[in-house]
Amino acid sequence: MTIAAAVFLIALGAILRYATDLNVEGISIDTVGLILMIAGAAGLVLSFFQEAVWSRRRERRETEERELAARERAAGAQPRDPGAPPPRY
Repeated sequence: MTIAAAVFLIALGAILRYATDLNVEGISIDTVGLILMIAGAAGLVLSFFQEAVWSRRRERRETEERELAARERAAGAQPRDPGAPPPRY
């Protein structure tokens, strides 16, 4: 779930919970709104966690690429293009 989808669920749940005065037999609209807000909040927390994990992976990869380029420069080899595929052995 993306951050935008989570915020949408929170907003939709808040509208159903606080801004409507609907009565549907067998369904509590207030409860449906509360469930949507809880699902949106959980999705938002998971989205932030996922973003934190991916940003650490990205930073680690960039650090490894910089270190590899520095080792190649020190060894006198041509630096590899970061966008190029890895060499085949």
